[in-house]
Amino acid sequence: MLRIVNRVLIGLVGLVLLLLGGSVLAVGLGAKPPSWWIHDGRHDVLLTDAERTRWQDHGWWWPTVIAALAIVVLLTLWWLTANLRRRRLAEVLVDTGDGEGALLRGRALEGVLASEAGDLDGVAHAQVHLTGRRAAPETRVQLLLEPHVDPGTALQHLTDEALTHARNSAGLAALPAEVRMKAVKHRAERVS
Repeated sequence: MLRIVNRVLIGLVGLVLLLLGGSVLAVGLGAKPPSWWIHDGRHDVLLTDAERTRWQDHGWWWPTVIAALAIVVLLTLWWLTANLRRRRLAEVLVDTGDGEGALLRGRALEGVLASEAGDLDGVAHAQVHLTGRRAAPETRVQLLLEPHVDPGTALQHLTDEALTHARNSAGLAALPAEVRMKAVKHRAERVS
C-alpha cells in the first residue's frame, strides 16, 4: 500500500511541478499566455498586493489556512515515518522451553534460510526477508530458478526442507511465507 501511495504522490507532485514550471518558463521566454492563465505576461508579478490581502479581513481566513497547513504537516509526518520505519525484522523470539526466551538475529535466520533455499536443486539464487513481529515472523522469499526447473517442485522442496527447518529450529508454531519465483534469463536452445 505504501509503495502505491508513494508512486501516486510523487507522480502527481512531479506532474504539477512540470506543468507549472514549463508554463512559467514558456511565458517567461515570450510565449503568449492563454486567457485563463494567472499571469498576463513575462513582467507580471506572482501575487499582487490586492491578491495577497484579499481575505485578510475575514475571520475565517487564518483558521482555515492554519488548519490546512496543519493537515499538510500531519500527512507529511505520517508519510515520512511510514517510509523510515524498518521493514525487516531485527530479531526473532525463540521459545527455549524453560519459560524464558532467546533472541535470534533476524539477519542470521535470513542468511541460513537463503543459503538452504539456494542449495535446493534448480535454484540459481535465493533472497529472504523476515517481516512481521518478533513472536510471529513471516518470510518473503525470492527464488531465481534455472530454466529446467518445475516451479511447483521447487516450491514443494522449499516448503518441505528450508522453511520447515527454519520453523523447527526457531521453535515457531508457524512460519508463513510469500514466495516469488523468477526464471533465469537464457537464450533459446537450438534444436537439431
